[in-house]
Amino acid sequence: MRLNGVLTAGLVLLPGLLGFTGATAAAASNPPASPTPSPTATQPSSTATPAPSADEDNDPPNEATVAERSATVMASTNFQLPFPCGQTWVGNSSGSSAHRAYEIDFNRGSTAEADRGDPVVAAAAGTVVISSHQGSANGFGNLVKIDHGGGWTTFYAHLTVRSVSAGARVIQGQQIGTVGRTSKPGNNISSHLHYEVRQGEGYPGNIRKAVFNGATFGYPIQTLTSKNKCGGGGGGGSTNPHTAQSVCGSGYKVVDSAALGTAGTVYLLYSAGSGKNCVATIKKTSLGKATATSAYLEVQGKSRVTDSGNFAYFAGPVQASAPGKCVKWGGKAGSDVYNSPFEHCG
Repeated sequence: MRLNGVLTAGLVLLPGLLGFTGATAAAASNPPASPTPSPTATQPSSTATPAPSADEDNDPPNEATVAERSATVMASTNFQLPFPCGQTWVGNSSGSSAHRAYEIDFNRGSTAEADRGDPVVAAAAGTVVISSHQGSANGFGNLVKIDHGGGWTTFYAHLTVRSVSAGARVIQGQQIGTVGRTSKPGNNISSHLHYEVRQGEGYPGNIRKAVFNGATFGYPIQTLTSKNKCGGGGGGGSTNPHTAQSVCGSGYKVVDSAALGTAGTVYLLYSAGSGKNCVATIKKTSLGKATATSAYLEVQGKSRVTDSGNFAYFAGPVQASAPGKCVKWGGKAGSDVYNSPFEHCG
């Protein structure tokens, strides 16, 4: 499985990043003690990024309004990791001097750019109140902000693409964009997801600690596996809520596929916009249960890249550019395996 790239992104993070915290309503008034940080992530050295300047608009105005829901309703909302079920990500709150409080930068690839184009999903249900590129106002780049009611909002910044519009109603686990590196002009950052939760008004005092699946994030660094839409109201059933296109991201089209018995299907996709290939294995059975699933992509002359583990709905996305090269691709679901020859040369 792919490992820690989070610190690369956080360390070169631009001056426009904001504070972060996620929580339940109870946690806001009496925050739980932070768990001991996970020792699985290590932080490479880097030159510190300048802190945000005072004139930056780190509290951008909403582009849509939403009827307020009670804090009691919001208190029962279970915030989840903003990534598809079964994916493992490293979160880092301390890798950038631009952070004001509890913001978290997420990566999972062997390098930061390996995560570019990975799906980002809603941490909880709500209404999209911002979906735009923030231009020179701040360092958010492509930003989606979701209002969850009770004064709670979540921010998803630096997205390559935004999959939802302001005013749209989203459910927990719905794809809202893809990981990217967009920012304001002149900021050269590496790909990552900047995620934060706020409650009420008054930045940066409204930033709250992040809570995922009922547990407070282990600041400053922790490795987590997403439970988002893994069943129990978010998934399960007889139909996989994920498709190859939703896993690979906006702009990808299926160019080939292979059945993995009755257990699933592995897909090869291509994006003309990014010039990248993508492989995803979509399960058909044991949905919502973590079972052995994998997807791989091998560009001719380069090492094979594989996403393998016990996943509830899918494996991948595995993405790579292959200009003028052939690719091997394949995957596994249950006991069924598919391995292609070198093909789809371009």
